Amino acid sequence: MSTRPVCLTIGGSDSCGGAGIQADLRVFESLNVQGCSATTALTAQNPDGISRIEAVSLAQLDAELHAVFDYYDIAVVKTGMLFDADHVALVSALLQQLHHGHLVIDPVMMSSSGKQLLHHGAVDTVIQSLLPMATLVTPNLDEAAVLLGQPVADPVSAAQSLAEQLQCAVLLKGGHADADTLMDVLCDSDGNTVEFSHARQQWSLDQAHGTGCRLASAISANLAHGMPLHQAVKKAIVHLQGQSL
Repeated sequence: MSTRPVCLTIGGSDSCGGAGIQADLRVFESLNVQGCSATTALTAQNPDGISRIEAVSLAQLDAELHAVFDYYDIAVVKTGMLFDADHVALVSALLQQLHHGHLVIDPVMMSSSGKQLLHHGAVDTVIQSLLPMATLVTPNLDEAAVLLGQPVADPVSAAQSLAEQLQCAVLLKGGHADADTLMDVLCDSDGNTVEFSHARQQWSLDQAHGTGCRLASAISANLAHGMPLHQAVKKAIVHLQGQSL
């Protein structure tokens, strides 16, 4: 058994290692957390785009999740690409049954190159089945617009509306905004907001690939070490902004 806190990432496998479960596992290791993974889909991709996606069978995903939970005491689960409603339903049911710690949801819907990563019909399943268990959900501006059903005009108001709608804390990421200074907004489940501003990094395509995955996994690792949510988010943002890759 690991003497370090254990985090489990549930999501897609990235063949180039820059995003998905590979990126999560690297972040977990760098922040002194034992990392485990369960794979929802295999992708053929690089920072230029995704050429193919193949879903992992539900039986395989079920077996991976049980194998991990049978052995480890999981402090935090982080979810990423969940692919479709059937995979979301399975993950939700097993987490409801097996997991008693924090849950950080990165609601991955679309790749930066425009590839659909969550089937349209699965969004409602995520909202109804998975989000009620969440400690934190980390949408970008586009994903927030889907969850809200309208474009994000004001990030603070949008974060507050999402937190009220979803009944969990929300970190609305500002990386998709067209500005030199970006703002992430954390709204807790009581409606209290904190803004984190930082300069837009001049990252290469390789460096920018998977930033959302790495941020959510860093938050998860910090929560696993017992940090309160605000501190976990702040340290994760600083960690990500200080990275080159």
